[in-house]
Amino acid sequence: MIVDAEGKVLGRVCTFAAKEALLGEDVIIINAEKAVVSGNKEMILRKELRKLEIKNLGNPRHGPFHQKRPDKYVRRSVRGMLPWHRYRGREAYRRVMVYMGVPEDEIKKKHGIDVKTAQIERLEGARKKMKCVTVEEICRTLGGKF
Repeated sequence: MIVDAEGKVLGRVCTFAAKEALLGEDVIIINAEKAVVSGNKEMILRKELRKLEIKNLGNPRHGPFHQKRPDKYVRRSVRGMLPWHRYRGREAYRRVMVYMGVPEDEIKKKHGIDVKTAQIERLEGARKKMKCVTVEEICRTLGGKF
């Protein structure tokens, strides 16, 4: 199953992907950088920058790890909606793949799906036209270079 996240609310896309993955479906999310987080832009960016201040002073290799690429940021959001500490949650997480843009060659090679002919879920109920900020803007503010 291919889900297009362009212009859709991040939480709704991640919820849909998590539910489908728990049901055993392989989920591919495309255009991850164009997903939006609803709310006031300054408040969202300030909240994300505050998360960067959280560190493990003992050993930085023990986390927390802050994702700065849009595809990893979205995949981490999906993980938050799965029962990660159970086996079925981890298996579902392995069935979720997230891509920036639409890499047709990579999807065809890894998953055997032709994007041009495949049915793409548009999630019509997940659109947001009010105040919002894209995942790409959030990741650039966090220091992402992609």
